[in-house]
Amino acid sequence: MDRIDAMRTFVTVVNEGAFARAAERLDMSPQLASKYVSQLEQHLGVRLLNRTTRKVNLTEAGTRYFQRASQLLDEIDDLENQLGDLQEGVRGLLKINAPVSFATSHLAPLVCDFQKAYPGIGIDLQLNDRKVDIVEEGVDIALRIGRLKSSSLIAKRLAPIRLVMCASPDYLQRHGHPTTLEQLKQHRYLKYSYLDAIDSEAAHHHLMQGRSVFADLISNNGDVLSQAAIAGAGIAIQPTFICGSAIAEGRLVHVMPETKLEPLGLYAVYAHRQLLPSKVRCFIEFADGYFGEQPYWDKGLG
Repeated sequence: MDRIDAMRTFVTVVNEGAFARAAERLDMSPQLASKYVSQLEQHLGVRLLNRTTRKVNLTEAGTRYFQRASQLLDEIDDLENQLGDLQEGVRGLLKINAPVSFATSHLAPLVCDFQKAYPGIGIDLQLNDRKVDIVEEGVDIALRIGRLKSSSLIAKRLAPIRLVMCASPDYLQRHGHPTTLEQLKQHRYLKYSYLDAIDSEAAHHHLMQGRSVFADLISNNGDVLSQAAIAGAGIAIQPTFICGSAIAEGRLVHVMPETKLEPLGLYAVYAHRQLLPSKVRCFIEFADGYFGEQPYWDKGLG
């Protein structure tokens, strides 16, 4: 008996919930899959699975063994992938989904530097702010900005995303500089459509008060709102990767800078750790730390 093959068969049976589905995934007969698991149980001297005609259930020993075996197989696969990368080089097409404003302003250098390091990997970069279903739509990695809730997906934090309130000098001269959250109710609000889903800041809710369900201007694109703020249309809550240069150049003013808004994060989201393709793992490792804990767009903003 090959213990690694037997271990992999056992883990696959548990993940698939049945010997037949596990055998199909492993390209073997159900009888051979059952034989491997039985031999593993005999070798260990414990029963790992309780079998019925319709399903399998883990025993207490099986639960403990499954957890450690899954980790061990992941490490073996990762080691083999790394050695394969050194021998052959990583190849393939990597499909990435990313938010529009961030990607158009800041993603090209990362993608280009990555392809210099891994010239065998092609990139299919799709931009939209919709939350795509990465499994259904065949996306390898989705870059997302927000505060991610728990899910079955794996998320790797790549950079902090700082939020600020901002307005043009002309707007503030005409309508006054707010100094308290209460005073924000009197100001025009330029709202990002998806902000309710990712942000619970008091500033956002004070800007919304007195407006029923509507802001003075709503858009699903942060660049449009930033340009509207520069034109004097009102106060916007924007990430600094969009409005930072305008603040540094004096076209926008940081409103109530003493009011710190809770930062968001830039995350790389992917489907699972097990059997992670080399192209995905290489991109995540390359992107980790690329922007740093103080990204270049935040430097000099105070």
